[in-house]
Amino acid sequence: MTEAATGEAPATAAVLIIGDEILSGRTQDVNTRYIANYLAQIGVDLREARVVPDNEAEIVAALNALRARHSYVFTTGGIGPTHDDITADAVAKAFGVEVVEDPDAIALLSERFTEQELNSARRRMARVPKGAALVRNAASKAPGFWIDNVIVMAGVPVIMQSMMDTVGPLLRSGPPIQVETIEAGAIPEGTYALKLEAIALAHEGVSIGSYPRFSSAGIRNQIVLRSRDAASLDLATRAVRAMLVELAP
Repeated sequence: MTEAATGEAPATAAVLIIGDEILSGRTQDVNTRYIANYLAQIGVDLREARVVPDNEAEIVAALNALRARHSYVFTTGGIGPTHDDITADAVAKAFGVEVVEDPDAIALLSERFTEQELNSARRRMARVPKGAALVRNAASKAPGFWIDNVIVMAGVPVIMQSMMDTVGPLLRSGPPIQVETIEAGAIPEGTYALKLEAIALAHEGVSIGSYPRFSSAGIRNQIVLRSRDAASLDLATRAVRAMLVELAP
């Protein structure tokens, strides 16, 4: 049953990206975009995204702040076999529980590694906060985990995406967020800004934004409208198109 049927507010979410490599610029974060698109399709509003280093105190502080405000918090990164993979410990500390080696996680890892290969470093990937449920994935046997409203996933994009496929059907979903993208061409933003604001104020429940982009032909603008309500989105879209026709040179 959707939020529209129950009168329940849409679920909200935050993403917490964990890793020194993101902050240093060595690795580009592509996970946030994937998660945002995935959640939009199932009607969950992504409201925040943060990046923190591999520092336990900073992970705990950010996690506690985000999980208090949102229906779900998705973390990426820091659940591998090396010393700087400290996400499990930080999440456990945030919840005030101990970290345990999960036998089901060990069984999953044993499907990939021989007994000799499953050394103490690889066994770190079976450590989860006590009470957490495993999040399996088809790309790698090493699981993530889910505790309360916090879903902990890998930083490697292909593995994270597989984990999203696992948890997605279990999330509280709602009407998908529909999107209309309108090309404003070379009409300057300053020319239509006030009229666009008036349209936005007149169409409650529709998010409207203007986004410049650069091309070989110069600056080209796009106006993007988002809403869960198809009728409201259609009315706002018509108003924006009419405005652009009026302003066209």
